Amino acid sequence: MNRVMSNKTVIALYVLPALLILIALIYVPIIMTGYYGLMKWDGIGEMTFIGLANYTKLLKDAMFWDSAYHSFLLAIFSTISLIGYLAISLILAGKIKGANLLRKIYLIPMLLSSVAIAQLWLKVYHPSNGLINSLLMTFGVENPPAWLAEPNLVLQALFVPIIWQYAGFYILIYYAALKNIPESLVEAARIDGANALQIAWKIKVPLIAGVIKVTVVLAIVGSLKYFDLIYVMTGGGPNGSSEVMASYMYQKAFGTYDFGYGSAIGFFLLLICLVLTWLIRKLTETKEEIQY
Repeated sequence: MNRVMSNKTVIALYVLPALLILIALIYVPIIMTGYYGLMKWDGIGEMTFIGLANYTKLLKDAMFWDSAYHSFLLAIFSTISLIGYLAISLILAGKIKGANLLRKIYLIPMLLSSVAIAQLWLKVYHPSNGLINSLLMTFGVENPPAWLAEPNLVLQALFVPIIWQYAGFYILIYYAALKNIPESLVEAARIDGANALQIAWKIKVPLIAGVIKVTVVLAIVGSLKYFDLIYVMTGGGPNGSSEVMASYMYQKAFGTYDFGYGSAIGFFLLLICLVLTWLIRKLTETKEEIQY
């Protein structure tokens, strides 16, 4: 078996199918998206080569930069929320009653599709008989806000279900990482007189720093390309107040049938994600990783 697996031809044959699928489903569409971004095309007729005109237009498009600003706000908010997820995971990983039940409760949003979650929160935010406004009226608020119809509130209102949707995902990742920490290290710290907060901050968190770095990348990149829940709940409205880069790309490509410009936005979004991923990796690189 070892002789077979050391044969480079055999290794290549094993790797080739997965590599071909990766190229066909990931790399070819990326290249084609960049290519379409150089064209003026309505998605049906003939394409006309216009060079970098779509990218030049994108840099001058105020609506695109507004949508980029909203995406970056979501990325910042999602990254900050990781602190809360980590705190919950530290509590669940400890020996507390009901930890198994709480883990299942936090995982429930992961079982629902984004469309189902959007429909649920549309009911919660309903201006007249939604859960939130009904509670506000019960406590004497006569004119509660229309959360998804007011430009100054809609973005913050959307952040809540998005954070709720992915809570279970990140809590599960942190919980699994924390459970892999040897109990002997924690017991040794207790014997030395460390309290629960010191154990969490000086022992557990540093030991899962690599996992935390991965989740930061996932949160930022995922936020920048986020689309489905926002599209279902607001469609980017009112008046573009909740437009993000992915929804703006969709609106240009399938709303105005400007596939060339939509492709340029998509390719530019890819470049932003790659740059930010590289930047995060460099900023969080340890001495051991640099030497490696």
